[in-house]
Amino acid sequence: MKLKNKRWNLDKFKEVREEVLKQWSTGEDVDLEEAIEYHKDLPKKKVMAEVLAIAKEEKATLIQPRAGVALIDEHIELLKFLREEGQADLLPSTIDSYTRQNNYQEAEQGIKESRNEGRSMLNGFPAVNHGVDGCRKVVEALDAPLQVRHGTPDARLLAEIAIAGGFTDYEGGGISYNIPYAKDVSIKQTLYDWQYVDRLIGYYEEQGMRINREPFGPLTGTLVPPSVSHSIAIIEGLLAAEQGVKSITLGYGQCGNLVQDVAAIHSLKELAEEYLAEYDDIMLTTVFHQWMGGFPQDEAQAFGVISWGAATAALANATKVIVKTPHEALGVPTKEANAQGLRTTKQLVNMLKDQQFVAKGLLEEEKEMIRKETKQILNRVLELGDGDLAQGTVRAFEAGVLDIPFAPSKYNAGNLLPARDNNGAIRYLNHGNLPFSEEVIKFNKERLEERGRDEEREPSFQMVIDDIYAIGKGMLVGKPRT
Repeated sequence: MKLKNKRWNLDKFKEVREEVLKQWSTGEDVDLEEAIEYHKDLPKKKVMAEVLAIAKEEKATLIQPRAGVALIDEHIELLKFLREEGQADLLPSTIDSYTRQNNYQEAEQGIKESRNEGRSMLNGFPAVNHGVDGCRKVVEALDAPLQVRHGTPDARLLAEIAIAGGFTDYEGGGISYNIPYAKDVSIKQTLYDWQYVDRLIGYYEEQGMRINREPFGPLTGTLVPPSVSHSIAIIEGLLAAEQGVKSITLGYGQCGNLVQDVAAIHSLKELAEEYLAEYDDIMLTTVFHQWMGGFPQDEAQAFGVISWGAATAALANATKVIVKTPHEALGVPTKEANAQGLRTTKQLVNMLKDQQFVAKGLLEEEKEMIRKETKQILNRVLELGDGDLAQGTVRAFEAGVLDIPFAPSKYNAGNLLPARDNNGAIRYLNHGNLPFSEEVIKFNKERLEERGRDEEREPSFQMVIDDIYAIGKGMLVGKPRT
């Protein structure tokens, strides 16, 4: 396995493809040329890139849930409910945990048990097991674009089947669906496997089909500073573009401070346009993920968190927002709770669509700091790879230049300690080996020292712990109780 940030030629792609399609029996049903013809007949309202392009032009924020169950008919029923009762603009198929680990035998058993029990015994939709025909039944039963949402380090067969089945959006990446999700999978391996996914989508693009790609922005969803998530998102966007992907949605997970979150979406778009400028015809959009950390158990408080995320997404003018439910702290939500979260978000998005967020001085200051931090990380990654982004990414993780807070992977340094400042913005308590200038280090230190003085304590790991649990307890900043 030779990893370089260079577009795969078709001979290499086809050689690897023969092995990928043998991973499970349904892979034999994938006919790439027939799948391209199938995509040609899809109406534009079912093509994610087409719908996102309209939203971008109109400066609208679309809403999308997470959802998935084991059986095809029940999955269709669930998505129809979220489309009609929840007013969802875009629809997902969240993939089950067995499929995410390429354990298709256990997924098959889960399908059988679901039929026997009369309810889903899997926590998602096992697209690989249902195959191309099963995916097409879902696509044909609905009137909105469908995205595959998963969390799979090796997502090659899933991509082949789901896209041939008519899905027009594929989430994830070699970093974002490895480091926050897996312990023992090397970053070199997942970057290579995801080059395959992106080359597959690039091939569809070469035939005139539009397949959107969306790296997973929130990462661990736990106090992730914007410059960390931005760096990963832009790297994955660049790696995808190199393989021929044309429609890219870069994501960001809500941190909670309004100014920082709006600045993050604005700076993500600006930085991505700058770094992707060498590639032609890239359509870039953004996605805002509502709060990914701990939720309050009380439903009324949970609606407050959802509403804050909805308002932030609208004021930041994200192209779409991924919506949470009032049952986040309780387990798998009911379809009714899922629809409630969607309707709450739709109400806020509609109310704020004609309003602008005005905090010019603070907003520009925050954007400038995010830009500085992100560029210092990305420039060092490119230096480490001698200009090769894939090689630089592997070496950057080895050196701790790329580092994701609270990730389980043994390939992640785990040196970062983020904490909130007095206003709830996320800063670096310990920046580990991130290649920051003295100016950046001083800025973060001063913001946390200011909070420490107000709370009469030294900034420390206890501050980090307090912040992790704060929203679940009804606050943003984890201040000591008096």
